[in-house]
Amino acid sequence: MMALAGALAACSGPTPGAPPAAGAGLAATAAGAAHSAADVGERIYGGNCVPCHQPTGMGIPGVYPSLAGSPVVLGDPAELARWVMKGQRPASMPVGRYATQMMQFGWLKPADAAALFSYLRSNFGNSAPPVDAATVAQALGQ
Repeated sequence: MMALAGALAACSGPTPGAPPAAGAGLAATAAGAAHSAADVGERIYGGNCVPCHQPTGMGIPGVYPSLAGSPVVLGDPAELARWVMKGQRPASMPVGRYATQMMQFGWLKPADAAALFSYLRSNFGNSAPPVDAATVAQALGQ
């Protein structure tokens, strides 16, 4: 109940006539952008990755790998980008472990790929820093 009261208090607007807090606009814009990127990443995952990696990110044993705790997902974002976008296997992924091949998603724009990678790195029990579009573009030579 206290958490709900705190959340409601945090959502209330400023006191009428009070000046806005310093940086309040920037914080709101940044929070909105982060929320939007998370939504984009979740939508891309749901529309493209779920058939293989499943809604839980656990994959199908022996067929499609789990994304939970994956060294590829949690490792170098540039390697993840080259793997997902170009099919260049990262050194951290053993050859021949799965009978299937990763589809290439080279059609993704760097910002959308970054949103997807950030989603993967912060869901399914994973906790790794987000990926930005510039990192993806640089990894792909763009």
